[in-house]
Amino acid sequence: MTIERALANRGKWREGTRLDSWMYRIMRNIWIDEQRSRARHAQTFIAEEAGLSVGADGNQEARVELGNIDRVLARLPEEQREAVLLVMVEGFSYKEAAEIVDCPVGTLNSRLVRGRDALLALLEEPA
Repeated sequence: MTIERALANRGKWREGTRLDSWMYRIMRNIWIDEQRSRARHAQTFIAEEAGLSVGADGNQEARVELGNIDRVLARLPEEQREAVLLVMVEGFSYKEAAEIVDCPVGTLNSRLVRGRDALLALLEEPA
């Protein structure tokens, strides 16, 4: 391949340039091109058996539902949304969440209950 490319580009070789260096650079560029091609091929193509499971997990419904939850969460008052996210999503205890938002645990608990109820009611509304 190196000789073929050198012959095809012999007009680019300049008098006074070392022929062995010029050929080595051509060979090195061919090697780099091949490595890049293999890397792209490995990223683009997957094994045939992997194609059997494409679309089989029902992930589309889960994404739609997560989008609905995100949309409904945005409609909650900020204090309720914050309580729901800290406790139900992030997994903080009531005490930890109350410390984060700087309010008593009872206040956080009522915000969470109101937020959770509102969230469920909004999710049941027709889209």
